[in-house]
Amino acid sequence: MSASSDLRLTVVTKPLPAAPAFTEILDAAHPLLWRRRGAGLVGYGLTAQLEFSGATRIADAATAWQQIAAAATVSDTVNLPGSGLAAFGSFAFADSSSATSVLVIPEVIIGRRDGVAFVTTITAEGQSSAEARIPDIAPLRTRASVAFSPGHQSEEGYRSSVREGVSRIQRGDMSKVVLARDLRGSLAEGADIRPMIIDLAQSYPDCWTFSVDGLIGSSPETLVRVHDKTMDARVLAGTAARGTDAHTDLEAAAELATSSKDLDEHAFAVRSVIDSLEPFTSHLSTGESPFTLRLANLWHLATDVTGAVADGATSLDLVAALHPTAAVAGTPRDAALALIEELEPFDRGRYAGAVGWVGASGDGEWAIALRCVQVDGDQVTAYAGCGVVANSDAEAELRETTMKFRPVVEALSPID
Repeated sequence: MSASSDLRLTVVTKPLPAAPAFTEILDAAHPLLWRRRGAGLVGYGLTAQLEFSGATRIADAATAWQQIAAAATVSDTVNLPGSGLAAFGSFAFADSSSATSVLVIPEVIIGRRDGVAFVTTITAEGQSSAEARIPDIAPLRTRASVAFSPGHQSEEGYRSSVREGVSRIQRGDMSKVVLARDLRGSLAEGADIRPMIIDLAQSYPDCWTFSVDGLIGSSPETLVRVHDKTMDARVLAGTAARGTDAHTDLEAAAELATSSKDLDEHAFAVRSVIDSLEPFTSHLSTGESPFTLRLANLWHLATDVTGAVADGATSLDLVAALHPTAAVAGTPRDAALALIEELEPFDRGRYAGAVGWVGASGDGEWAIALRCVQVDGDQVTAYAGCGVVANSDAEAELRETTMKFRPVVEALSPID
């Protein structure tokens, strides 16, 4: 870790005539990636890593980043989102989590936005400057595969937790709680996790595919995105499996769009986001009703929220205000978090926390870390959760978690 007050960075961004697909140029040892629809950032090497913990971890990161940005010397002839000084970030879900929250500043960033490719070098005082080029990439090794098994929360334990959550909701303790379970497995020695990242990016192009300090996934949910004093967020809550053919697929979407259980869950999540963002915006707008968002294996109810950002507010400030949303915690927030701590027999780590990037101006893109795994050495942990409301059914919620595990389980399955 480097103290932010000691970092003096020199940053140079130049256009590139072209750049390969990000999935072809991932760093073999420590892949750093933020990608959606072919655009985003891929990082190499390490100039500095800042670490945070506790209840003020995101606010502390915002302060540290402002100090670093203010002291940096930046030359940027590209001036697109992600060019210039940038850091990749990932934050733990719970205030009490043992997982470290990080801002990772690489030595080299290759970016692509609006059809323009660029390269950024970031050098700390006293370091040698990296070359402004695409680094040489090691060939893919043995594909990582994992045989997952239940972790600290068994299937029956999850059913029991859901039933208890419904009971607490029905007696009036809260309106919604999001309960998760975990799967765990091991990697073979020398296994390469890059094929997993490639599979996720190719299978879920409309999601945010990320790899930051061992947290790897493809999230459909934009927590918040800030650019040039404009912000937007996408709220997802309410889920249904895709149909087996065109007819049943449309039926599944229609049933989701009219499900009182899912509409109630979605309304809680939207209200949570609006209440959190209002102090940082001059105006907010949302659609009159949610729309159904189609992913490769699921339908979600979705609502987009847009607005103007108040002067001085950064993307990390908005992340701190939003986290955790009702979509991953529940409502009221404090009651839901207390029940999660009581009923979940594991630390969520960075699952359902914020993951993304922040630039020198404070602009950035942040998703909720869903459909993800945490890789620590040879240990891999996957997480999935569901929103529990008054009429939730324990067996149905268990099936929903199985659907949500599918992206990472398939990406880590052996190829026949």
